Amino acid sequence: MQRQLAAILCTDIAGYARLMASDETGTLTRLKTDRATIDPLIAGLGGRVVKTTGDGLLVEFSSVVAAVEAAIEIQAAMTRRGAEEPEAIRRPMRIGIHLGDVIHDDGDIYGDGVNIAARLQEVSVPGGIAMSRLVAESVAGKLDVALVDEGPRNLKNIATPVHVYRIDPKAPAAAGRPLPLPDKPSIAVLPFANMSNDLQQEYFADGITEDIITALSRHRSLFVIARNSTFTYKGRAVDIKRVGQELGVRYVLEGSVRRSGDRLRITGQLVDASSGRHLWADRFDGALDDVFDLQDRMTGRVVSALLVNVEQAEMDRAGRKPTSSLDAYDYCLRAKALFARIGKPTAMQALDLLDRAIECDPEYGAAYALAAWYHAWLAAHGLTDDRSINAGRAARMAQRAAALAPDDPAVLGLTGYTMAYMVRDLEAATGFVSRALALSPNFAPNWVYSAWVRIWQGEPKTGLDHAREAIRLNPLDPAIILMRNACAHALFFLDRFDDAAAAAREGLQERSESAPALRIGTAALAMAGRPDEATELRRRLQAVDPGITVANLAARLGPYRRAADVARYAEGLRRAGLPE
Repeated sequence: MQRQLAAILCTDIAGYARLMASDETGTLTRLKTDRATIDPLIAGLGGRVVKTTGDGLLVEFSSVVAAVEAAIEIQAAMTRRGAEEPEAIRRPMRIGIHLGDVIHDDGDIYGDGVNIAARLQEVSVPGGIAMSRLVAESVAGKLDVALVDEGPRNLKNIATPVHVYRIDPKAPAAAGRPLPLPDKPSIAVLPFANMSNDLQQEYFADGITEDIITALSRHRSLFVIARNSTFTYKGRAVDIKRVGQELGVRYVLEGSVRRSGDRLRITGQLVDASSGRHLWADRFDGALDDVFDLQDRMTGRVVSALLVNVEQAEMDRAGRKPTSSLDAYDYCLRAKALFARIGKPTAMQALDLLDRAIECDPEYGAAYALAAWYHAWLAAHGLTDDRSINAGRAARMAQRAAALAPDDPAVLGLTGYTMAYMVRDLEAATGFVSRALALSPNFAPNWVYSAWVRIWQGEPKTGLDHAREAIRLNPLDPAIILMRNACAHALFFLDRFDDAAAAAREGLQERSESAPALRIGTAALAMAGRPDEATELRRRLQAVDPGITVANLAARLGPYRRAADVARYAEGLRRAGLPE
């Protein structure tokens, strides 16, 4: 017997028993004609018909995208055929698709991958396609499909609920990510264009955009897409309708920033992405020292356009200035801009900028939080002469940041993560990230920080939920591997080893040399009883991290509270052949 990850497609005919009872010979003849159309579609997309079950098919694909494409083409072919036939003999098909572990034995396949696909087929509507979350996330951004999120469903003889998405071939295709609209006003803020003559002011326009996103994120009544996803559109000519479809939002804000001497102009326009209709457009002029006031005014206009009633307390909190020093703000923006090309030289440059920011405003909480993160990054990656010095600075600055900005969700989230990773104070970290999420439930980075803190705390179920929320809020994040890895680790500690391996594989598709993804994927495959695949991944891990052993594993992991979690991790790698 051989195990492997595969995309499984199951079909059946709705009303098959009735059709056979009415006209057995004619129904069988028509099914043979259907197969003459369907089988070439499956083969053309690399699928293998494993077996037939009367009116149904069990099909295996190595590609998830190919499986979904095949399902769409099959339903389109059956719809065309049905349009030419009397209603009484039409054969509407139900299709279910799942990505999971299967066992190959004598030409047949078995396992949860097959069982869940079969149960998904049972809950599909006639003429429709139902799929698991893993399938939906795998085809996101790759196929133009319209999906309906049906939430977790209890499926027959499946122990845990399965999150179900449904494709309806009759629905208009949605370009890009197949994400349904949230049940509250949803918005994406595109990177504001730098209209200044000085190209070096690009960081300033980016900072304005990020601050507006942060301010909007604090409103619990809004759903706000994270900065890293919207910045994938930077420098591109975009179709607003397509942006709305790819990010799963109804509204899009775009604008520009012009900085000339000590004068500043910010323009913005809010567009209903579903219709292309402009809700409002305005410009905000003022002195450079008025930058925070201009941001507040624009944010207020956006909120007013989206909501009929907004709590005054939320408005006040969104308008609170982070610092009274424009120089400190400018230095902090420059340090943030270095995130994208992080390395020891840029980290040191960022810390120098943040030192200047703190000199300008010793009570600027965001500068302390960012400096704490850079110190922690240097210490964690061994890029410092004395790790303990940077770790100590990270701890002190994180605590100072939280004291100075107790109501700033961005500061609290980053502080919580730093406190967990460097100080190993999980109780304090949990408090910080929980407060950050309460203050700003739309700020995606805090969901990632919370996911990891919860996993380290020994709460993998909550960690999994938070990682998935981060993916929904930040679906195009170039650093989405951090969220994928969190999902893989959470699933591993929930004893869902096959699902953990699948999540790790998704992370490796984003970054093939990710050591955390290779570690958890190797351990998960070994614990799932898939030794050949575990060995192959372990070799890739050792190529990326030649010095790793079971004995020094703990030094490479986060601050796990439960010794049993580290022991289980080590056992998985030991089974995969990692040396002691």
